[in-house]
Formats: sequence, C-alpha cells, structure tokens
Amino acid sequence: MRGLPAGFVVVLGLGLVGATACARGTGPDQTLDHYGLALKNHDFAAAYDLMSSGFRVKVSREDYVRTMRDNAREVNETADRLRGKKGSMEVSAEFEYGLGDTMRLVQEGGQWRVATYPLGFYDQSTPKAALRSFIRAYRLERWDVMLRFVPNSYREKMDARKMQAQFTGPSREQMENLINTLEANVDEPITERGNDARMSYGDRYNVQFLKEDGAWKLKDLD
Repeated sequence: MRGLPAGFVVVLGLGLVGATACARGTGPDQTLDHYGLALKNHDFAAAYDLMSSGFRVKVSREDYVRTMRDNAREVNETADRLRGKKGSMEVSAEFEYGLGDTMRLVQEGGQWRVATYPLGFYDQSTPKAALRSFIRAYRLERWDVMLRFVPNSYREKMDARKMQAQFTGPSREQMENLINTLEANVDEPITERGNDARMSYGDRYNVQFLKEDGAWKLKDLD
C-alpha cells in the first residue's frame, strides 16, 4: 500500500486493533459498525476519531486521511468486509510486565480469563525472547536452565556446576554488572541475518546470537 506510515496497517486489517478500543458508550461490535460506515462514506475524520489514543500518538490525522485517500480500493474492501462480518467477537486485554513479558486476557461469559500460555518461562523463539529468558534464568539462579542458551560447540564443555561457578565465582561482581547492563538495554534493536543475530548495547558491547535446532542461543555477551 502506498504512503503507509509504520504500524499503520492495523487500520485496514480485519483485526482492527486500534478501532475496537475507543467509541464511548458503545461495545466493540458497535464501534466496528461505526468505523466501517465511516470508511464506506469516506468520512476519514470520523474514522480517525474512533482510533485509540495510542494509535493517534503515532499517526497524525493528516497522515491517516492522506493514506486512506491514496488507498481507496483497500478502504472500500475493508468497509465491505466489516459490513459482512460474521461470528462472535472476542474482547481481549493485554498487560505488560517484567522484562517485556505480556499477559493476554479474554472475556468469557462476562468474566476475564488469562489466555496466555502460562508455561513458557524460557522462550527461545526469537533472539529478544532468548535474551530475556537468559536474564530470568540468571536472576532465579537456574544454572541448569542457562545451559539451554549455550551453543552446541560449547555445550559439551559445560554443566550446571561450571555455569554456576562462572557467574558466582571470582568474577561474580563483573558478571552481575554485565547482566544489569543487559537488562537495562534488553529492548535495543536486534539485527538478524539467517541463523545469526547481533544486538549492540552500552558504549561498546555486543550480544551475538546463534540459532540452533530451532532455538536461539547466546554465543557471546560482550
């Protein structure tokens, strides 16, 4: 789509994350109806008013209206699909905590229920998830879990006891400072190239990641 600002695609997708959050005095279903009608009538100012405050901080009214006008075919298709929507609507909420972890809740029968998979304490599906999991394992002194983040080429030389000694021995203070710095920079951008990834942090440090057997591991911390 032409002229679309970063993060703007949510406006034209079926999920309509921003649009379901805002119509005062109405439920999500009515909000989508109002939004779809505004798109159908090309009343983009009214459609913009239905977007969440978080969205409006990122995208100005002018950018929104211009992009909608430049993509009339996509706008009309979205309006038609919203008018023909079928099935039940799931109302959800998301809470962020800890090292960027999120907890998703859904409304069922008038009650809020936790919908996030609760057992994924040490996710390695992405480099950032692996870094957060590594820090969590260190904080909880799960030396056995920390072995999961060691690349295969080093794994045969390590065990839980050696891992503990590395982080709690004579270099304990240095390691603690390193982890503190990592945690403070855990949201720095990560560059991925195939099975390798890198994150710069601090003044001169880098974390190198390696993907093996479908899981991201930490090859070097500095």
